Amino acid sequence: MGSIDRIAEPWGTRAGYGPGERWPVRVDLRLDDGISPDQVDSWVQSATILHSNGDGLDIAVKDGRIVGVRGRAVDRVNHGRLGPKDLFGYQANNSADRLTTPLIRREGQLVETDWETAMSAVAGRTKELLAERGPSSIGFYTTGQLFLEEYYTLALIGHGGIGTNHMDGNTRLCTATAAAALKETFACDGQPGSYTDIDHADVIALYGHNMAETQTVLWTRILDRLAGPNPPKILCVDPRRTPVAEAATIHLAPRPGTNVALMNALLHELIEHDWVDRDYVDRNTVGYDELAKQVVGCDPDWAAEICDVPADDIRAAARLLGTAERLLSTVLQGFYQSHQATAAAVQVNNVNLLRGMLGRPGCGILQMNGQPTAENTRECGADGDLPGFRNWANDEQVADLARVWNVDPQQIPHYSEPTHLMQMLRYVEDGSIRFLYVSGTNPAVSLPELQRIRKILTQERLFLVVQDIFLSETAALADVVLPAATWGEKTGTFTNADRTVHLSDKAVEPPGSARADLDIFIDYAQRLELKDKDGQPLVKWTDAEGAFEAWKECSAGRPCDYTGLSYDKLRGGSGIQWPCNAEHPDGTEHIYADGEFWSAPSYCESYGKDLVTGAPLDPVEYKAMNPSGKAVLKAAEYLAPHDPPTPEYPYLLTTGRTLYHFHTRTKTGRVRQLQNAAPEVWVELSQLDAEQQGWDEGDLLRISTPRGQVEARLRVSGIRPGTLFLPFHYGYWDAPDGPPERAANELTVTDWDPCSKQPLFKCAAAAAERIAPGGAPSAAPTTTASKPVGGGIRRTVGGIDAMVVEDFGDDVVEGNR
Repeated sequence: MGSIDRIAEPWGTRAGYGPGERWPVRVDLRLDDGISPDQVDSWVQSATILHSNGDGLDIAVKDGRIVGVRGRAVDRVNHGRLGPKDLFGYQANNSADRLTTPLIRREGQLVETDWETAMSAVAGRTKELLAERGPSSIGFYTTGQLFLEEYYTLALIGHGGIGTNHMDGNTRLCTATAAAALKETFACDGQPGSYTDIDHADVIALYGHNMAETQTVLWTRILDRLAGPNPPKILCVDPRRTPVAEAATIHLAPRPGTNVALMNALLHELIEHDWVDRDYVDRNTVGYDELAKQVVGCDPDWAAEICDVPADDIRAAARLLGTAERLLSTVLQGFYQSHQATAAAVQVNNVNLLRGMLGRPGCGILQMNGQPTAENTRECGADGDLPGFRNWANDEQVADLARVWNVDPQQIPHYSEPTHLMQMLRYVEDGSIRFLYVSGTNPAVSLPELQRIRKILTQERLFLVVQDIFLSETAALADVVLPAATWGEKTGTFTNADRTVHLSDKAVEPPGSARADLDIFIDYAQRLELKDKDGQPLVKWTDAEGAFEAWKECSAGRPCDYTGLSYDKLRGGSGIQWPCNAEHPDGTEHIYADGEFWSAPSYCESYGKDLVTGAPLDPVEYKAMNPSGKAVLKAAEYLAPHDPPTPEYPYLLTTGRTLYHFHTRTKTGRVRQLQNAAPEVWVELSQLDAEQQGWDEGDLLRISTPRGQVEARLRVSGIRPGTLFLPFHYGYWDAPDGPPERAANELTVTDWDPCSKQPLFKCAAAAAERIAPGGAPSAAPTTTASKPVGGGIRRTVGGIDAMVVEDFGDDVVEGNR
């Protein structure tokens, strides 16, 4: 047992282990100053809420207040480890500026009111619009941070009660392409792989996935494999020199927007060198001939010109993939938020299918999520899907959902797929959507082209409801603000990126009169008097466990089958992976074993789309292509990006995250350890570009695009030449003198992937100019991908305020500590 500064050492102490061995336990513990473990009144089971890893933890409670967290040693996901955001982020719950009472706009100002007044206004405006304009005037935009029970209730209210097709989540910004890529290849959502594949893989390929900062505990697992015997080889595809790139066997840094060209070259090499499991491909896939034809001319020399990556490095990467015995592939925002997003992510699926590497230990695909409950929005139908991975274009599946809800099938809109967020905003812009209910997200900072977003959200004809825990930039624009309870203050379940379901029990009361999101949604439904076919209340549950039991009925027989789970089963031990049912009572580690897919035409969630236009395939087309329900090898032609550099805008701008913050900093910006580690926005530029311009570390730059500008201090980093990086977290809520130019999304473009509808944050043409010399380094962290290339910059540390106890117990030999 020992203590360590977990700001300075984000991944903690190594515990090396070999292939096939059990990952050693390390329990991380953080308590408020002056509190020891024996002074804690109770430890309440939960899991992490500031990323998608889903690490099991216990919440420490003393005197009715959250005072710390402890990793759960028994949990399959983290074996006791926690990341910096989770070790310190709980302090946001106790922030003095939490929303504690409803607010309503009167004479242009938000003023305090009571729940009756606030909810009467929300339900009253909904009823008025339904009578005047119908359900298409109502839109819902939710988050990836609520609980399963809340998403399912919201989906029932919106789709089954009100009858609107306009419902999406901010998962559109982070995980929409993950879902789309899985649907294109497997005709259904659901991760084929498992986090335990890290324990067995001999090659791990990370495509646009800075796991070291976005899923710190999962990266810790890889670091521990690298510290043990027979470590895996790592392939990293990223334009920045991330911690993943530093640990990689091969690092490919392609020009932003060229991912499909790179992937096609890798596929070309696999086929050219016969690194293909033809028996697996012939038995379990369709589309091989089309794929081979598409990539026949895409050799590494061709891709090298497009991607600005050495051809020999592409060949070496292909050899690594082609000779792997157990290959794990992971994908995240570097692909999802860039040009040809779905097409690129699908090609990663194609690599594993060609190699026959699915459904067994060490062989998997993780089309990752960015948020803790992003998977639940997709399962429950609170984003661009129907609940239970039902197919909106399959009348029988819609009828089955109507049976579960006891409504007429025509009440559930299915004339097209549910409306994606970017289209919803256009409907608000043109006036057809007049009511927008935003829960748990902050579009006034997180969406592209913020000047446009502010104009949309402040239209006088729009009634904007915001349900949140702080007065965010978006809440400040609302007509009604509803104060919500957050993690630790309510009970519910959530599911991580490898299908692991965790229970989070209520530990403390929410502040003031704040209410759980579930309670607010149920109140809303009751005020709307939503009924089923028999005249009974549409929402039949009154608490979280009742909602979970109802969800189990909805999931029965579908791929995401929860029928074998219960609150009692989830208490006391580890999380459990779905499907969990009578056939798999202990959960399912790998799906698609032995070529058993969920892609049969009558059962599948999606018939797929054209990767260029996004046009959906109809049932006849899909059945003709894939009558036996196999996996689909879907080819994609490389197309040039929409916003290439010009003499006026010579750089390519990419945005992203840093290890120490989450989304728009509504929580992490209020936590001193995290905020001090990354206190203000910065811009990254390569050493070559900085030298050519005569700029130095810390210089104040103005970054501009046709949409806006941002001022940020320069960090000279290991990013590829010709590319700028801005973290997107920094909004305006903590700006004492009004909105400074620091939100990266002032610059990003209103454009999205045709298939997943995910906005493209990572390939916009931009200009940069110096407006003042530095005099001091940028405040960017030195422990992350933002590490400076030069010396003399103070290392990012947390000091005594960031010390965390690590307990290995008897699980690690002395030499591995």
